[in-house]
Amino acid sequence: MTTSPPLTSSQIWQINQLLRQAGQRARQLAQQPFDVIEKGQQDFATSIDRFLDRLLSQKFRAWFPEDGIISEENADSPAVFQEPKNRYWLIDPLDGTDDLIHHRQGYALMVGLLEHYSPVGGWIYAPNLDHLYYGGKDWGLFQMSSGGPPVPLLPVCPPSPNADHCPMMIGYRDYRTYGDAIHRVLPQVEFRFLGSFGLKVIEVILGRAGLYLYLNQRVKLWDTTAPLALATAAGLVCTDLQGNPLRFDATGLQEQTLAHQQPILIGWPEYIAALRSPLIEAISTVGPPRHA
Repeated sequence: MTTSPPLTSSQIWQINQLLRQAGQRARQLAQQPFDVIEKGQQDFATSIDRFLDRLLSQKFRAWFPEDGIISEENADSPAVFQEPKNRYWLIDPLDGTDDLIHHRQGYALMVGLLEHYSPVGGWIYAPNLDHLYYGGKDWGLFQMSSGGPPVPLLPVCPPSPNADHCPMMIGYRDYRTYGDAIHRVLPQVEFRFLGSFGLKVIEVILGRAGLYLYLNQRVKLWDTTAPLALATAAGLVCTDLQGNPLRFDATGLQEQTLAHQQPILIGWPEYIAALRSPLIEAISTVGPPRHA
């Protein structure tokens, strides 16, 4: 694979080190009392989210002063996205905050690079595993464990979907709304759960699931940029339910929240080809996805 990252090796090293240091600090803070803030209906942040948001945003502004820096906990992020830039950095200080709040392990720190409104680079760090995944299209995929040297991350294509094996990642909210309907149409589906959007995508890249279905339209630009950069580099298909490409510019996002307006399918081509139409059928029996 041709290696042409959009950054220098020194910049990549800086980002890798920052994410690990910040993630390990988050893990330490999670073992102490912390504040939980309700931002909206079933939408929470913590004092840890906000600490990490400030830390990461300050570093990226210093490192990349010409780029747009957009983060989840910055109320000015939608306005920043309106500023014309060639590149935007999307920072999710804690992806899977509910898991951190409930002392589960499925949360991650994520940073994505959007270039000309296309995801070209992503970093996903899982503090509880002390594992970093990063890379991008035409660049390669890499992983680091416990601060060790980078090694290639090799995507694993799962066995073909069949009556005995059809693993699919889904979020808790989507499962509650659509799980029964999907099982009626696709009884062979084995649902898999994990808190972080990014770590769910990693499960698909590693072949532990064939696809990831996301329907509730709460997911924002900082949730998707890093995972989809890695998914594209791994050869996964990333579309909406109708097979249209996912849009990362203003035409595909809610202006005030930067939430994606499209349902999201991320998966191996064989799984997408086999399951997309049955999933549409199942979802139609409940009703179309709506913005929460």
